[in-house]
Amino acid sequence: MKESDQTHPTLRVADSDENALMELLNFMYSGKLTTTEPSLLLDILMAADKFEVVSCMRHCCQLLTSLPWTTESALLCLDHPCAMSMAAEVQLLISAAKDFLVNKYKDYNKLGFSYFRLRKEVTSISLAGIKAILSSTDIHVACEDYLFVLMLKWARVQYPDLEERREILNSHLLPLLRFSHMTYKTLQEILACTANDIDHEQVTKCINGVLLCKAYPAHKPGALAACAPSCQQFAERDYKYRHLKVVAFDQPRPQVIAYMDLKHEECSQLFPSEKIFSHPFHVAGQGFILGARCCKADQGESYSFGLLLHIDLELKGSTCVTVDYEFAARTRPSRQFVSKLNGRHTFSDKFPVGSRYLFWVPWQTFMADDSIFIDGVLHLRVDLTVVEQTELQS
Repeated sequence: MKESDQTHPTLRVADSDENALMELLNFMYSGKLTTTEPSLLLDILMAADKFEVVSCMRHCCQLLTSLPWTTESALLCLDHPCAMSMAAEVQLLISAAKDFLVNKYKDYNKLGFSYFRLRKEVTSISLAGIKAILSSTDIHVACEDYLFVLMLKWARVQYPDLEERREILNSHLLPLLRFSHMTYKTLQEILACTANDIDHEQVTKCINGVLLCKAYPAHKPGALAACAPSCQQFAERDYKYRHLKVVAFDQPRPQVIAYMDLKHEECSQLFPSEKIFSHPFHVAGQGFILGARCCKADQGESYSFGLLLHIDLELKGSTCVTVDYEFAARTRPSRQFVSKLNGRHTFSDKFPVGSRYLFWVPWQTFMADDSIFIDGVLHLRVDLTVVEQTELQS
Protein backbone atom coordinates (compact mmCIF):
# COMPACT_ATOMS: atom_id res chain seq x y z
CA MET A 1 0.00 0.00 0.00
CA LYS A 2 1.41 3.40 -0.92
CA GLU A 3 2.13 5.63 2.05
CA SER A 4 0.49 9.03 2.32
CA ASP A 5 2.41 12.19 3.16
CA GLN A 6 -0.44 13.18 5.47
CA THR A 7 0.06 12.78 9.21
CA HIS A 8 -3.63 12.02 9.76
CA PRO A 9 -5.04 10.73 6.46
CA THR A 10 -8.79 10.44 6.04
CA LEU A 11 -10.46 7.67 4.05
CA ARG A 12 -13.96 8.15 2.71
CA VAL A 13 -15.78 4.96 1.76
CA ALA A 14 -19.37 4.01 1.06
CA ASP A 15 -21.28 2.31 3.86
CA SER A 16 -21.34 -0.89 1.81
CA ASP A 17 -17.52 -0.92 1.68
CA GLU A 18 -16.98 -0.41 5.42
CA ASN A 19 -16.80 -4.10 6.39
CA ALA A 20 -14.35 -4.87 3.60
CA LEU A 21 -12.12 -1.93 4.56
CA MET A 22 -12.11 -2.91 8.24
CA GLU A 23 -11.13 -6.47 7.29
CA LEU A 24 -8.36 -5.07 5.09
CA LEU A 25 -7.01 -2.90 7.92
CA ASN A 26 -7.18 -5.87 10.27
CA PHE A 27 -5.19 -7.96 7.77
CA MET A 28 -2.53 -5.27 7.44
CA TYR A 29 -1.87 -5.43 11.18
CA SER A 30 -2.47 -9.12 11.89
CA GLY A 31 -2.01 -10.91 8.57
CA LYS A 32 -5.40 -12.59 9.06
CA LEU A 33 -8.99 -12.27 7.92
CA THR A 34 -11.99 -13.12 10.09
CA THR A 35 -14.27 -14.35 7.28
CA THR A 36 -14.47 -17.09 4.67
CA GLU A 37 -17.75 -15.84 3.19
CA PRO A 38 -17.21 -15.60 -0.61
CA SER A 39 -19.12 -12.35 -1.13
CA LEU A 40 -17.21 -10.51 1.60
CA LEU A 41 -13.89 -11.99 0.47
CA LEU A 42 -14.53 -10.55 -3.00
CA ASP A 43 -15.29 -7.14 -1.48
CA ILE A 44 -12.04 -7.34 0.50
CA LEU A 45 -10.20 -8.37 -2.65
CA MET A 46 -11.53 -5.31 -4.47
CA ALA A 47 -10.53 -3.04 -1.58
CA ALA A 48 -7.06 -4.63 -1.46
CA ASP A 49 -6.69 -4.08 -5.20
CA LYS A 50 -7.78 -0.44 -4.86
CA PHE A 51 -5.25 0.27 -2.11
CA GLU A 52 -2.57 -1.99 -3.66
CA VAL A 53 -2.26 -4.39 -0.72
CA VAL A 54 -0.88 -7.24 -2.82
CA SER A 55 -0.40 -9.65 0.09
CA CYS A 56 -4.09 -9.34 1.01
CA MET A 57 -5.15 -9.82 -2.60
CA ARG A 58 -3.10 -13.01 -2.76
CA HIS A 59 -4.56 -14.24 0.55
CA CYS A 60 -8.17 -13.55 -0.58
CA CYS A 61 -7.60 -15.41 -3.83
CA GLN A 62 -6.08 -18.38 -2.00
CA LEU A 63 -9.06 -18.53 0.36
CA LEU A 64 -11.58 -18.26 -2.47
CA THR A 65 -9.96 -20.95 -4.62
CA SER A 66 -9.67 -23.29 -1.63
CA LEU A 67 -13.43 -23.18 -1.03
CA PRO A 68 -15.61 -25.78 -2.83
CA TRP A 69 -16.77 -24.25 -6.09
CA THR A 70 -20.49 -24.01 -6.80
CA THR A 71 -22.31 -22.43 -9.71
CA GLU A 72 -23.33 -19.61 -7.39
CA SER A 73 -19.79 -18.90 -6.13
CA ALA A 74 -18.32 -19.08 -9.65
CA LEU A 75 -20.90 -16.62 -10.98
CA LEU A 76 -20.35 -14.42 -7.94
CA CYS A 77 -16.67 -14.14 -8.91
CA LEU A 78 -17.37 -13.46 -12.58
CA ASP A 79 -20.08 -10.88 -11.88
CA HIS A 80 -18.28 -9.06 -9.05
CA PRO A 81 -16.72 -5.67 -9.92
CA CYS A 82 -13.32 -7.02 -8.84
CA ALA A 83 -13.36 -9.22 -11.98
CA MET A 84 -12.41 -6.09 -13.95
CA SER A 85 -9.03 -5.96 -12.21
CA MET A 86 -6.02 -6.86 -14.34
CA ALA A 87 -4.02 -8.01 -11.31
CA ALA A 88 -2.50 -11.45 -11.91
CA GLU A 89 -3.96 -12.85 -8.68
CA VAL A 90 -7.47 -11.76 -9.62
CA GLN A 91 -7.19 -13.09 -13.17
CA LEU A 92 -6.13 -16.51 -11.83
CA LEU A 93 -9.24 -16.54 -9.66
CA ILE A 94 -11.46 -15.54 -12.59
CA SER A 95 -9.89 -18.28 -14.73
CA ALA A 96 -10.64 -20.85 -12.01
CA ALA A 97 -14.28 -19.71 -11.87
CA LYS A 98 -14.60 -19.97 -15.66
CA ASP A 99 -12.99 -23.42 -15.66
CA PHE A 100 -15.50 -24.64 -13.07
CA LEU A 101 -18.47 -23.47 -15.14
CA VAL A 102 -17.06 -24.90 -18.36
CA ASN A 103 -16.38 -28.28 -16.72
CA LYS A 104 -19.85 -28.39 -15.20
CA TYR A 105 -21.68 -27.61 -18.42
CA LYS A 106 -19.29 -28.96 -21.05
CA ASP A 107 -20.81 -32.38 -21.75
CA TYR A 108 -24.17 -31.72 -23.37
CA ASN A 109 -24.17 -35.24 -24.82
CA LYS A 110 -24.21 -36.87 -21.39
CA LEU A 111 -26.58 -34.27 -20.05
CA GLY A 112 -28.62 -35.41 -23.02
CA PHE A 113 -28.77 -31.86 -23.94
CA SER A 114 -31.34 -32.73 -21.42
CA TYR A 115 -31.78 -29.65 -22.94
CA PHE A 116 -35.16 -29.25 -21.34
CA ARG A 117 -33.83 -30.08 -17.89
CA LEU A 118 -30.70 -28.12 -18.55
CA ARG A 119 -32.35 -25.14 -20.14
CA LYS A 120 -33.84 -23.91 -16.86
CA GLU A 121 -30.47 -23.99 -15.16
CA VAL A 122 -28.42 -22.57 -18.04
CA THR A 123 -30.86 -19.78 -18.86
CA SER A 124 -30.53 -18.50 -15.30
CA ILE A 125 -26.77 -18.05 -15.67
CA SER A 126 -25.45 -14.50 -15.97
CA LEU A 127 -23.91 -12.97 -19.09
CA ALA A 128 -20.36 -13.50 -17.81
CA GLY A 129 -21.16 -17.15 -17.14
CA ILE A 130 -22.71 -17.91 -20.53
CA LYS A 131 -19.80 -16.14 -22.24
CA ALA A 132 -17.35 -18.36 -20.36
CA ILE A 133 -19.22 -21.48 -21.50
CA LEU A 134 -19.62 -20.44 -25.15
CA SER A 135 -15.97 -19.32 -25.32
CA SER A 136 -14.75 -22.82 -24.51
CA THR A 137 -13.55 -25.25 -27.15
CA ASP A 138 -13.86 -28.11 -24.65
CA ILE A 139 -17.63 -28.52 -25.04
CA HIS A 140 -19.10 -31.93 -25.92
CA VAL A 141 -22.23 -31.30 -27.95
CA ALA A 142 -24.05 -32.98 -30.83
CA CYS A 143 -23.35 -30.03 -33.12
CA GLU A 144 -22.84 -26.27 -33.03
CA ASP A 145 -26.47 -25.76 -34.06
CA TYR A 146 -27.65 -26.65 -30.54
CA LEU A 147 -25.48 -23.94 -29.00
CA PHE A 148 -27.06 -21.38 -31.33
CA VAL A 149 -30.53 -22.44 -30.14
CA LEU A 150 -29.43 -22.40 -26.49
CA MET A 151 -27.90 -18.93 -26.92
CA LEU A 152 -31.15 -17.53 -28.32
CA LYS A 153 -33.26 -19.09 -25.56
CA TRP A 154 -30.85 -17.76 -22.92
CA ALA A 155 -31.00 -14.23 -24.37
CA ARG A 156 -34.79 -14.22 -24.60
CA VAL A 157 -35.12 -15.25 -20.96
CA GLN A 158 -32.46 -12.88 -19.61
CA TYR A 159 -33.21 -9.85 -21.78
CA PRO A 160 -36.93 -9.46 -22.59
CA ASP A 161 -36.30 -5.95 -23.96
CA LEU A 162 -35.63 -6.35 -27.71
CA GLU A 163 -33.06 -3.57 -28.11
CA GLU A 164 -31.07 -4.70 -25.10
CA ARG A 165 -31.23 -8.31 -26.30
CA ARG A 166 -29.98 -7.35 -29.77
CA GLU A 167 -27.04 -5.52 -28.23
CA ILE A 168 -26.09 -8.46 -26.00
CA LEU A 169 -26.41 -11.01 -28.81
CA ASN A 170 -24.58 -9.01 -31.47
CA SER A 171 -21.80 -7.62 -29.28
CA HIS A 172 -21.17 -10.45 -26.82
CA LEU A 173 -22.55 -13.82 -27.89
CA LEU A 174 -22.78 -14.20 -31.68
CA PRO A 175 -19.00 -13.66 -32.01
CA LEU A 176 -18.48 -16.74 -29.80
CA LEU A 177 -20.35 -19.16 -32.08
CA ARG A 178 -18.42 -21.37 -34.50
CA PHE A 179 -20.46 -20.68 -37.63
CA SER A 180 -17.96 -22.63 -39.73
CA HIS A 181 -19.01 -25.80 -37.89
CA MET A 182 -22.77 -25.35 -38.22
CA THR A 183 -24.81 -27.52 -40.55
CA TYR A 184 -25.84 -26.22 -43.95
CA LYS A 185 -29.49 -26.57 -42.95
CA THR A 186 -29.10 -24.33 -39.88
CA LEU A 187 -27.08 -21.73 -41.80
CA GLN A 188 -29.93 -21.62 -44.33
CA GLU A 189 -32.49 -21.18 -41.55
CA ILE A 190 -30.47 -18.37 -39.95
CA LEU A 191 -30.19 -16.53 -43.27
CA ALA A 192 -33.94 -16.90 -43.86
CA CYS A 193 -34.88 -15.98 -40.29
CA THR A 194 -36.90 -12.77 -39.91
CA ALA A 195 -36.61 -12.46 -36.11
CA ASN A 196 -35.36 -9.10 -34.88
CA ASP A 197 -33.09 -10.55 -32.19
CA ILE A 198 -29.98 -10.59 -34.35
CA ASP A 199 -28.28 -8.18 -36.70
CA HIS A 200 -28.96 -9.89 -40.03
CA GLU A 201 -26.37 -7.85 -41.90
CA GLN A 202 -23.66 -8.90 -39.43
CA VAL A 203 -24.69 -12.57 -39.46
CA THR A 204 -25.08 -12.70 -43.25
CA LYS A 205 -21.61 -11.25 -43.69
CA CYS A 206 -20.25 -13.83 -41.28
CA ILE A 207 -21.98 -16.80 -42.93
CA ASN A 208 -20.98 -15.65 -46.42
CA GLY A 209 -17.38 -15.50 -45.23
CA VAL A 210 -17.64 -19.00 -43.78
CA LEU A 211 -19.12 -20.40 -47.00
CA LEU A 212 -16.43 -18.72 -49.09
CA CYS A 213 -13.73 -20.19 -46.86
CA LYS A 214 -15.26 -23.65 -47.31
CA ALA A 215 -15.73 -23.29 -51.06
CA TYR A 216 -12.27 -21.84 -51.71
CA PRO A 217 -10.02 -23.00 -48.85
CA ALA A 218 -6.84 -22.32 -50.83
CA HIS A 219 -7.88 -18.80 -51.85
CA LYS A 220 -8.50 -16.28 -49.10
CA PRO A 221 -8.81 -12.79 -50.60
CA GLY A 222 -8.05 -9.74 -48.53
CA ALA A 223 -11.71 -8.85 -48.04
CA LEU A 224 -12.42 -12.30 -46.62
CA ALA A 225 -9.33 -12.25 -44.43
CA ALA A 226 -10.38 -8.85 -43.10
CA CYS A 227 -13.75 -10.17 -41.94
CA ALA A 228 -12.29 -13.43 -40.54
CA PRO A 229 -12.31 -12.21 -36.90
CA SER A 230 -16.05 -11.48 -37.14
CA CYS A 231 -16.56 -14.84 -38.88
CA GLN A 232 -15.03 -16.62 -35.90
CA GLN A 233 -12.69 -19.16 -37.45
CA PHE A 234 -12.52 -20.96 -34.11
CA ALA A 235 -11.17 -24.41 -33.42
CA GLU A 236 -13.63 -27.24 -33.69
CA ARG A 237 -15.42 -28.25 -30.49
CA ASP A 238 -15.96 -31.89 -29.52
CA TYR A 239 -18.99 -32.63 -31.70
CA LYS A 240 -20.93 -35.89 -31.72
CA TYR A 241 -21.88 -35.32 -35.36
CA ARG A 242 -18.82 -34.60 -37.44
CA HIS A 243 -18.37 -32.32 -40.40
CA LEU A 244 -17.03 -33.90 -43.57
CA LYS A 245 -14.97 -32.41 -46.35
CA VAL A 246 -16.99 -33.20 -49.45
CA VAL A 247 -16.35 -33.04 -53.20
CA ALA A 248 -19.41 -33.64 -55.40
CA PHE A 249 -19.84 -34.28 -59.14
CA ASP A 250 -22.98 -34.30 -61.29
CA GLN A 251 -21.42 -35.77 -64.43
CA PRO A 252 -20.83 -38.30 -65.85
CA ARG A 253 -22.73 -39.86 -62.92
CA PRO A 254 -23.77 -38.43 -59.55
CA GLN A 255 -20.74 -38.95 -57.31
CA VAL A 256 -19.55 -37.68 -53.95
CA ILE A 257 -16.20 -38.13 -52.20
CA ALA A 258 -16.36 -37.50 -48.45
CA TYR A 259 -13.44 -37.22 -46.03
CA MET A 260 -13.67 -37.74 -42.27
CA ASP A 261 -10.76 -37.29 -39.84
CA LEU A 262 -10.83 -38.82 -36.35
CA LYS A 263 -8.25 -38.13 -33.66
CA HIS A 264 -6.68 -41.04 -31.77
CA GLU A 265 -8.34 -39.82 -28.56
CA GLU A 266 -11.75 -39.73 -30.24
CA CYS A 267 -11.31 -43.29 -31.47
CA SER A 268 -10.27 -44.47 -28.00
CA GLN A 269 -13.54 -43.09 -26.62
CA LEU A 270 -15.52 -45.36 -28.97
CA PHE A 271 -14.61 -48.46 -26.95
CA PRO A 272 -16.55 -50.59 -26.19
CA SER A 273 -19.79 -49.59 -27.96
CA GLU A 274 -19.85 -45.86 -28.76
CA LYS A 275 -20.44 -44.29 -32.18
CA ILE A 276 -19.53 -41.13 -34.06
CA PHE A 277 -21.77 -40.00 -36.91
CA SER A 278 -21.15 -37.49 -39.66
CA HIS A 279 -23.49 -34.74 -40.71
CA PRO A 280 -25.55 -35.81 -43.73
CA PHE A 281 -23.99 -35.38 -47.16
CA HIS A 282 -26.06 -35.41 -50.35
CA VAL A 283 -25.87 -36.68 -53.90
CA ALA A 284 -28.57 -37.25 -56.54
CA GLY A 285 -31.27 -36.07 -54.15
CA GLN A 286 -30.34 -38.66 -51.52
CA GLY A 287 -28.78 -38.12 -48.10
CA PHE A 288 -26.11 -40.32 -46.54
CA ILE A 289 -24.51 -40.49 -43.09
CA LEU A 290 -21.17 -42.04 -42.22
CA GLY A 291 -20.88 -43.84 -38.88
CA ALA A 292 -17.65 -44.92 -37.14
CA ARG A 293 -17.95 -47.31 -34.23
CA CYS A 294 -16.35 -49.94 -32.05
CA CYS A 295 -17.91 -53.26 -33.07
CA LYS A 296 -18.24 -56.77 -31.71
CA ALA A 297 -20.29 -58.84 -34.11
CA ASP A 298 -20.55 -62.15 -32.26
CA GLN A 299 -20.09 -63.46 -28.73
CA GLY A 300 -16.46 -64.28 -28.09
CA GLU A 301 -15.10 -62.28 -31.01
CA SER A 302 -12.72 -59.39 -30.37
CA TYR A 303 -13.68 -55.75 -30.78
CA SER A 304 -12.71 -53.95 -33.96
CA PHE A 305 -13.11 -50.64 -35.77
CA GLY A 306 -16.16 -50.45 -38.01
CA LEU A 307 -17.28 -47.95 -40.62
CA LEU A 308 -20.86 -47.99 -41.93
CA LEU A 309 -22.74 -45.93 -44.50
CA HIS A 310 -26.41 -45.16 -43.74
CA ILE A 311 -29.03 -43.69 -46.07
CA ASP A 312 -31.51 -41.00 -45.04
CA LEU A 313 -34.78 -42.96 -44.98
CA GLU A 314 -36.94 -39.84 -45.21
CA LEU A 315 -35.28 -38.72 -48.45
CA LYS A 316 -35.13 -42.27 -49.81
CA GLY A 317 -38.84 -42.82 -49.35
CA SER A 318 -40.02 -45.76 -51.43
CA THR A 319 -37.01 -45.62 -53.75
CA CYS A 320 -34.38 -48.34 -54.19
CA VAL A 321 -30.98 -46.62 -54.43
CA THR A 322 -28.08 -48.55 -55.95
CA VAL A 323 -24.57 -47.21 -55.31
CA ASP A 324 -20.98 -48.11 -56.02
CA TYR A 325 -18.89 -47.43 -52.93
CA GLU A 326 -15.30 -47.53 -51.76
CA PHE A 327 -14.00 -47.06 -48.21
CA ALA A 328 -10.33 -46.05 -47.95
CA ALA A 329 -7.87 -44.95 -45.27
CA ARG A 330 -4.61 -43.05 -45.47
CA THR A 331 -1.70 -45.21 -44.27
CA ARG A 332 2.04 -45.07 -43.78
CA PRO A 333 4.59 -45.07 -45.25
CA SER A 334 3.09 -43.68 -48.47
CA ARG A 335 0.50 -41.50 -46.68
CA GLN A 336 -1.78 -42.24 -49.63
CA PHE A 337 -5.35 -43.52 -49.37
CA VAL A 338 -5.52 -47.30 -49.60
CA SER A 339 -8.80 -49.05 -50.46
CA LYS A 340 -10.19 -51.13 -47.59
CA LEU A 341 -13.61 -52.08 -48.94
CA ASN A 342 -15.50 -51.60 -52.19
CA GLY A 343 -18.54 -52.97 -53.94
CA ARG A 344 -22.08 -52.29 -55.12
CA HIS A 345 -25.05 -52.07 -52.77
CA THR A 346 -28.77 -51.41 -53.14
CA PHE A 347 -30.44 -49.51 -50.30
CA SER A 348 -33.94 -50.99 -50.23
CA ASP A 349 -34.44 -50.76 -46.46
CA LYS A 350 -32.88 -49.18 -43.38
CA PHE A 351 -29.79 -51.40 -43.22
CA PRO A 352 -26.39 -49.74 -43.78
CA VAL A 353 -23.48 -50.95 -45.88
CA GLY A 354 -19.88 -51.15 -44.72
CA SER A 355 -17.59 -53.23 -42.56
CA ARG A 356 -17.49 -53.96 -38.85
CA TYR A 357 -13.84 -54.97 -39.31
CA LEU A 358 -12.51 -52.31 -41.64
CA PHE A 359 -8.82 -52.95 -40.88
CA TRP A 360 -9.17 -56.67 -40.02
CA VAL A 361 -7.28 -56.31 -36.74
CA PRO A 362 -8.46 -56.44 -33.10
CA TRP A 363 -9.24 -53.14 -31.37
CA GLN A 364 -6.03 -53.07 -29.30
CA THR A 365 -3.91 -53.61 -32.41
CA PHE A 366 -5.87 -50.96 -34.30
CA MET A 367 -5.34 -48.36 -31.55
CA ALA A 368 -1.59 -49.12 -31.33
CA ASP A 369 -0.97 -49.05 -35.10
CA ASP A 370 1.09 -45.98 -36.06
CA SER A 371 0.70 -46.82 -39.74
CA ILE A 372 -3.05 -46.14 -39.46
CA PHE A 373 -2.89 -43.04 -37.23
CA ILE A 374 -0.78 -40.44 -39.00
CA ASP A 375 0.35 -37.78 -36.54
CA GLY A 376 -2.42 -39.00 -34.24
CA VAL A 377 -5.20 -38.74 -36.83
CA LEU A 378 -7.15 -41.44 -38.69
CA HIS A 379 -7.95 -40.21 -42.21
CA LEU A 380 -10.97 -41.89 -43.81
CA ARG A 381 -12.47 -41.48 -47.28
CA VAL A 382 -15.73 -42.68 -48.81
CA ASP A 383 -16.22 -42.56 -52.58
CA LEU A 384 -19.89 -42.97 -53.48
CA THR A 385 -21.50 -43.07 -56.93
CA VAL A 386 -25.25 -43.36 -57.44
CA VAL A 387 -25.81 -45.95 -60.17
CA GLU A 388 -29.59 -46.25 -60.24
CA GLN A 389 -32.76 -45.18 -58.45
CA THR A 390 -35.97 -47.17 -58.91
CA GLU A 391 -39.33 -47.27 -57.19
CA LEU A 392 -39.91 -50.21 -54.85
CA GLN A 393 -42.44 -52.68 -56.18
CA SER A 394 -45.42 -53.00 -53.84
